[in-house]
Amino acid sequence: MAQPTGSFNARLRRLDARQQTAFMAALSERLIPNYALYASMSGSGDPSVLHNVLDLVWERLRVKSARIDFDKQADKLAAVEPPEADDSFGARRATEAVMALTTLLDTLRGEAPEAVLDVSQLSRNGVRAYIEMTEGSEDAERLDALFREHELMQDERAFQQAVLEAVEDDPNLESLSDLRLLGRNQGVSNLGLSLD
Repeated sequence: MAQPTGSFNARLRRLDARQQTAFMAALSERLIPNYALYASMSGSGDPSVLHNVLDLVWERLRVKSARIDFDKQADKLAAVEPPEADDSFGARRATEAVMALTTLLDTLRGEAPEAVLDVSQLSRNGVRAYIEMTEGSEDAERLDALFREHELMQDERAFQQAVLEAVEDDPNLESLSDLRLLGRNQGVSNLGLSLD
């Protein structure tokens, strides 16, 4: 049985800064395939930039003294964000992946105390938007039930729960490579999509 959201968020808040960063990095891994799909279908964007930024974040988690120019990385991310004029579903999900990574950089700069909650919510919101688009319903009550019961949302909750438990069980983050593998989710995004 999944933890209720309140206590889930409370547990996220109790993580130390490094654990929160690791949690967000794992969630970001799972958002990148959405960006990669958008880039391959629209011909705009560059997934390698997102992968490089995330590589640096994992490196920083491994080696505290790793020197990273966060401003430069944030500029690189901004440069590959989908154009504002593109209001397509794919562009919005790709933007979420960029936002998650930008939030991660802000965290590493010490500028985003609520970041871990934001990234958790960002990932869930993408799933909600996907369910709404594919199962669309005008009826708010029916939509709420859909959000709760839909397989993708259950998968999202289970995934975030698994990442949180992995981080809680390894306070010194000794098994970062396992956590990263968990985040990569075999190349399948939070929307159940993959490049294959």
